[in-house]
Amino acid sequence: MRVIAGSAKGHHLKSPPGKATRPTSDKIKGSLFAMLESYCGLENARVLDLYAGTGALAIEALSRGAAWADLVEESRSVCAVIRENLAHTKCAERAAVHCMPVHTALASPYFTEGPAYDIILLDPPYADPNIASIMDALADSSLVGEHTVVVLEHARRFDVRPAYGRLRLVKTRCHGDTCLSIFSRQDVGGQ
Repeated sequence: MRVIAGSAKGHHLKSPPGKATRPTSDKIKGSLFAMLESYCGLENARVLDLYAGTGALAIEALSRGAAWADLVEESRSVCAVIRENLAHTKCAERAAVHCMPVHTALASPYFTEGPAYDIILLDPPYADPNIASIMDALADSSLVGEHTVVVLEHARRFDVRPAYGRLRLVKTRCHGDTCLSIFSRQDVGGQ
């Protein structure tokens, strides 16, 4: 697993031992960031990476010009790997790692009292039964602003809804079993 573009291009990222973390493949990552570049751009973006895993998605965003990233990951040992990856890619000064469950982060004053994010990335475990409820909670939170783009990585078998709260589905692109669904605010007519 490596950073595929930008200032940290070619840097290899550590992955925690075991199979609990499913890293996003370079092909999917390339597709995701091509979609983001054409849809909203990354330059100076504020990014929230929920279910951060190794931190690869946030690090890729930072490498490509994002100004700041908050990474949320529940496992303390995986948070340590994220911090190592941020330091290795020289992105640590533009990021913060939050070791907590996603549902806790969505209610945390750190997140809810700050400005909305430009890009929110979600890469939950494919078998997580709470994906829809997390999307509903996120959609109605202050983390989503007028121009926020939300990307959900999910299995092809996941029945993605056309809307979660005020977020509407803009586009879904699938590669094998992995799909990327982009959402934007319904109440402002999208981008």
